[in-house]
Amino acid sequence: MRGLLFIVVVALGLTSVGCNQGPAKAPVIGEAFAGPITLNIRQEISLKSPTVATVKHGDRLAILQIRRRFTRVRVAGGAEGWCDGEKLLTPEQMDRLQATNEVAAKLPSQGQAMVYDVLNIHTEPNRQAPSFHQLKENERVEIIGHRLAARIPFKAAVTKQFAAPSATPAPKKRATRRDKEKAKDDGIDRPPMPRPPGPPANWLEISRRIEPEIDETKPTRLPPPPSKEPAKPEPDAVRMEDWSLVRSVEGRAGWVLTRALTMTIPDDVAQYAEGHRITSWFPLGEVTAEDGAVKKHYLWTTIPRGGREFEFDGLRVFIFNARRKRYETAFRLREVKGFYPSAVHPVEVTSGKKTYNVTGFSVVLETPDGQLERRTYAFEGYRVRLLTTSPWERLADPFDIKATRITKPFDPNADKEKTIWERVKEKMPFFGQS
Repeated sequence: MRGLLFIVVVALGLTSVGCNQGPAKAPVIGEAFAGPITLNIRQEISLKSPTVATVKHGDRLAILQIRRRFTRVRVAGGAEGWCDGEKLLTPEQMDRLQATNEVAAKLPSQGQAMVYDVLNIHTEPNRQAPSFHQLKENERVEIIGHRLAARIPFKAAVTKQFAAPSATPAPKKRATRRDKEKAKDDGIDRPPMPRPPGPPANWLEISRRIEPEIDETKPTRLPPPPSKEPAKPEPDAVRMEDWSLVRSVEGRAGWVLTRALTMTIPDDVAQYAEGHRITSWFPLGEVTAEDGAVKKHYLWTTIPRGGREFEFDGLRVFIFNARRKRYETAFRLREVKGFYPSAVHPVEVTSGKKTYNVTGFSVVLETPDGQLERRTYAFEGYRVRLLTTSPWERLADPFDIKATRITKPFDPNADKEKTIWERVKEKMPFFGQS
């Protein structure tokens, strides 16, 4: 009886072990992260295939197979399925996206904007790039950067990194007559081919052109001019689009189409844009009107149309005239090439022997020789005057989020106006020493 019980237990154990083994899992060839807000993992490549799992942005996935633009992945729970490879991010892209959020938290805002419809925030300035966040209607964001990008198909880095080389065989070369003759060679020595016949003896006379006889008594009719065919249109150039790097209320930073944003500067100031696009705006101060309403002074930058490497070509300072109850222009720059970042900050000015702080602003402009310089202005009451100019470094890749010119913060005291006593001590360091 005991022997029979022992045999039954061993048989059940072997059966359970055999059932638990199951099919072997596919080997992992790499890892990726989910790019969109939510990503469906389907059982097969077809979009009608049932969903086996749903992952969120940033979830880690194991790559098992690449088939053109589709990728077979394994989620954390063990489920395996297919998804669009263009919606996945490599570990390097995920690190860069996290670094973007960290750097974006320190970037100066170039103004607040809003969206009138649902808008996706993309990881790259491309319409087909993964969108990891969605802005709601009337939601506001801060603009912190700009980039001019070509409208080209987006190629996912995951597909390029793990895709297998094409196995399509090369087309066979068409066999020529000589190849066929060589194939039929039976090893018998045959006489050489005869020489081709030469040209006829009167080949010069035959080749002469017979000119028609011209009757001088009849008027000569000129042949009609050749018809001018319309020039063929040149192939369409690559279309460029303006993208803005924005920071949402939650602190997420990414790229959106610039034309989908509307600056939130008040309408009584925006009406003076004259059809130009407002690229940045800042409040400079405030004044109380006669009716008790508080009105602000503003600084803005504009550009007539998009598709430019620079961010603005005009600058304007608006002040509110409390007596006339309207906005008026206090300062204006035209036909310049300006770049981000612009900033409003306090500056030190000296009047006589007194030094005090007033509101100021700084902009980055291009000089006639192609260099960049930072100009700092002081805004005193209703008057704007230039304080200092200093060179501004242009980096090799201005759009690299890890080393971009917009990450360089403004130091309000770096180029502050020096007093006469400080200038004398710089010229004559021995002066004033005890």
